Amino acid sequence: MKFHYVLLFLLHHHHRQQFFLFVSLVFSPLVRCGHHDYSDALSKSILFFEGQRSGVLPRDQRMKWREGSGLSDGRSMYSMDLTGGYFDAGDNVKFGFPMAFTTTMLAWSVIEFGELMPPSELRNALVAIRWGTDYLLKTVSQPNRIFVQVGDPYKDHNCWERPEDMDTARTVYAVDAPNPASEVAAETAAALAASSMAFRSVDPGYAQTLLRNSVRVFQYADNFRGAYSDNSNVRDGACPFYCDFSGYQDELLWGAAWLRRASQDNSYLNYIEINGKTLGADDNINEFGWDNKHAGLNVLVSKEALEGNMYSLQSYKVSADSFMCTLIPDSSSSHIDYTPGGLIYKPGGSNLQHATTISFLLLVYANYLDRTSQTVNCGNLIASPLSLRTIAKNQADYILGDNPMGLSYMVGYGNRFPQRIHHRGSSLPSVKDHPQFIAFKEGSTYFNSTNPNPNVLVGAIVGGPGEDDVYDDDRADFRKSEPTTYINAPFVGVLAYFAGNPN
Repeated sequence: MKFHYVLLFLLHHHHRQQFFLFVSLVFSPLVRCGHHDYSDALSKSILFFEGQRSGVLPRDQRMKWREGSGLSDGRSMYSMDLTGGYFDAGDNVKFGFPMAFTTTMLAWSVIEFGELMPPSELRNALVAIRWGTDYLLKTVSQPNRIFVQVGDPYKDHNCWERPEDMDTARTVYAVDAPNPASEVAAETAAALAASSMAFRSVDPGYAQTLLRNSVRVFQYADNFRGAYSDNSNVRDGACPFYCDFSGYQDELLWGAAWLRRASQDNSYLNYIEINGKTLGADDNINEFGWDNKHAGLNVLVSKEALEGNMYSLQSYKVSADSFMCTLIPDSSSSHIDYTPGGLIYKPGGSNLQHATTISFLLLVYANYLDRTSQTVNCGNLIASPLSLRTIAKNQADYILGDNPMGLSYMVGYGNRFPQRIHHRGSSLPSVKDHPQFIAFKEGSTYFNSTNPNPNVLVGAIVGGPGEDDVYDDDRADFRKSEPTTYINAPFVGVLAYFAGNPN
């Protein structure tokens, strides 16, 4: 039987145990197994965010090839200071929806796993969170208005330009009440609420500011319900990049769940109890990312269901259990695809975002189960916290180099990693080395070059290999070679866990 027919046969007949054994035997010569330096990977995963910064860079900026950018954002259109925040990926646009989700996930990483981080890295993680929250506070600083994006993506995507040289339109996209922006407003509320918990012990004043603004932004999200990308003045900027594809209802529950956890206010508990059905919590969509919060919501709310024996939240726990069972290859309800080399795979590009968010949820849920001495009943098998952690570890190790390519998908980690990532600042000469302005069309030379990028964006995790485990180190193939903030953010928590529990 030809190699791929054997794979198809094994997959088709659901002989998954034999399949994974077979894969490990076939691929073992290619895979660089061994102990990973999770602490090193952790510090690099946090350092990455410095390469994504927009605004005036501080003196202690460690990513030295970057300089200030977007320094007049917000001024001409709104007489507002909208400097700061993060570029979401390899371009120079500030998209509020994924930026808020990134910030939520950085904060959740610190809440769950911060005590496992070395003090210096915990401090760096809090700095990364604050770079996001300081900007998000600006976006909601005017009553009944939320700024959802800065930068015209079509003009931006048409030129290959350093952020420091940007001369494309810095269009500001805003939504005013009663127009809806539920998912961006509710995700911003989640980010501010989660971050308030991360800062509570180190900066209680800032934590209170975050929580107070979270409450106010959530009211906007809930009072004027609807998708932000349904606004005609926003649609052309947000879509198709960060259009709301999955509805805004999950974000309302997610924002309320974070406000409940951060404030312990019973009104938010009532909200997630009463609105669970109407806002689709039971739809049990097995997905978690910048657009779809369902699986994350179920895990988050399960903490209170498990630890507080809250029967009224039981349906969220049932959904979280069922999500965990879909991830276990031998479970009768297994429902997720793995590549032949063992990577969680969903079609659509930037695949590693699924591997990092799902690994994060596996570790968080394993902790919740552990604390209450519980397991997950998957019908034909019982999943222990250890089995959930094992799946997460396999994903983390794959990303760090234990894969058929023998390649670390984190830039700057390990001996072999992507050299030609789809990222403007990394691929163009630094302003330090080339102070002259590089105009709109001049950047194409660098984009089309086969040379490695001159600036190493340390810690960046790229979109990752295809479903065949193959990765071509090609700058033009953005689905595989572009890093994003929301791939990295949950991985900060994953790496913190394994840095504290390497075995």
